[in-house]
Amino acid sequence: MKAGNIEQFKHLSQFRDLKDFNNNIEQWMIDLKQKFTKSELIALKRLIRFSAKVAGVCNAKIQTLVSACHEAGQEISRSTFERMLRKAKQFGLVQVINTFKGDGKQSHNVYVFQRYQIVSDSSTIDVPMQETIDVPKETSNLNFKTSNQNNIKRTKALDGSFASSRVPKEFRDLVKCFWNDYKVIEELWKVIQIQTYYLSYYSQQDKLDLAIDSFKQLIRNIKQGRKVHNIFGYYWGIVGAILDREYENTLHEMYEEYAS
Repeated sequence: MKAGNIEQFKHLSQFRDLKDFNNNIEQWMIDLKQKFTKSELIALKRLIRFSAKVAGVCNAKIQTLVSACHEAGQEISRSTFERMLRKAKQFGLVQVINTFKGDGKQSHNVYVFQRYQIVSDSSTIDVPMQETIDVPKETSNLNFKTSNQNNIKRTKALDGSFASSRVPKEFRDLVKCFWNDYKVIEELWKVIQIQTYYLSYYSQQDKLDLAIDSFKQLIRNIKQGRKVHNIFGYYWGIVGAILDREYENTLHEMYEEYAS
């Protein structure tokens, strides 16, 4: 890609506007904040600030970003900044795009923040089911403890009955019909918790209804042949779309009431 003014990279933005970008960053930080050192977080926050003109896109030089940290009284090294970038790329938070000058020589990079997606090992449709291992009924307490520990280690996945009690039973039972894995159930419910975090008017029943409606749409789309490589990211999109429509309907109703 040819180097140029930040305006040339608007098409790379993954976000509707700055508010949408900030909301996604907040969600990323819930999962990833502990993954970065204090100095790396300073570097990351500086990169985020420089990505405001075009939501989620920055084409500043690393030295410029490091100097900005120093000017703010937060001294970090270039190596710290580069280490932060490696981690951010690894977690899927940032995509780094190389640019080139007119003469073909490499110029500074463009940093493109990605939309939030659940960080999870269970990211594909084919989620492994539990492998049942029997425990002998007649054994000493010591042998039972040892055998039980070995069984747990050899179990590929715990079933849905091990899901956190924070997940409503109705939602847990529905998801179990398709993915009987506690981790999948908890991650799907986590999407609901994050998406409705600032919706203080949402009751637990509202969240449950949203979760069930969104999950049914997920399954319906898959059954109709939609290829879904990441069920959590796809589920996130469905929930967000439903909430966006609800918000638009609310604004429309308010407008009609005001106009009348």
